[in-house]
Amino acid sequence: MNKSIHNSLRQWFAKHGRDDLPWRNTDDVYHVYLSEVMLQQTQVKRVCTEYYPKFLSHFPTLRDLAKSDLETIYSLWSGLGYYSRAANLHQTALITNGVLPRQEKELQKLPGIGRYTASAICCFGYNQAVPVVDTNIKRVIRRLYALNDPKEKEIWEYAKRLLDIQQPKQHNLALMDIGATLCLPKETKCEICPLQKWCKGRHDPFSFTTVKKQNSVFMELFYGIYEENGKIAFLKSEGPMYKGLLVLPTCDPIEEDLLGSFKHAYTKYRLKVNIYSLEELPKEQCIFLPYNEALHANISSLTKKALILWTKQHQAMQ
Repeated sequence: MNKSIHNSLRQWFAKHGRDDLPWRNTDDVYHVYLSEVMLQQTQVKRVCTEYYPKFLSHFPTLRDLAKSDLETIYSLWSGLGYYSRAANLHQTALITNGVLPRQEKELQKLPGIGRYTASAICCFGYNQAVPVVDTNIKRVIRRLYALNDPKEKEIWEYAKRLLDIQQPKQHNLALMDIGATLCLPKETKCEICPLQKWCKGRHDPFSFTTVKKQNSVFMELFYGIYEENGKIAFLKSEGPMYKGLLVLPTCDPIEEDLLGSFKHAYTKYRLKVNIYSLEELPKEQCIFLPYNEALHANISSLTKKALILWTKQHQAMQ
């Protein structure tokens, strides 16, 4: 049966695979590694068109990344969120001296690299015959074999048995693309799926997948903007949300100083962000930057939104 499945997957992938993604058209292991880290919690389109090419233009090799400082890395990562990913990239570059190990177990010893990322590096970067199980492939495997609430280890075992050892990279990418385009969490396109003939869960696919509902947490935040001599005051964050980044100082909500508000989402948090104009501020720990320079500094997308709101209000009052 596996041989027939492999042939079907190969034919489907040749016609419908997402071969326009740049990290799929390279044998540079660092490029593969970078893409896998960026794609965690980030949409493919944003990574592909903006962050991935910009990052590689500054750091074309892992050794180049090792020579940089975290502030520069954070500035290029600004807007991607989950800044610990950027810190782990830098730490890995330093530990490995720019050369990633070829063994899954050795890769998993590095900061931020779990089983999935390690297997992806080995398969997509080193072309090793190993299974790769991301969220999309996990869903395909569960439906294909009609697995009801399986353990993680069991899914990996099924993926290993199914693996096409002749073309492991194309095999894993095909399963990934089927999960991303046909075998969706809330919709299935079984009639055009290359696995339909062998899929045990095709008659009731939603019985073999569960969509975890994450409870949102609402928070209201209050930030102030203090300007002096054409420069804006920032603090270096020590908090868990934006640790190591430049942030605006928090302030008391004084209604007459309100510049405006906006909504922002961060992981499970749904935020209402209020921005105020500050007349005074303790300056000892502040870092002052001109507006245009601040937009390209190591700030979060939340802070960038606040600066854009401030400048629009500032211009409207002139």
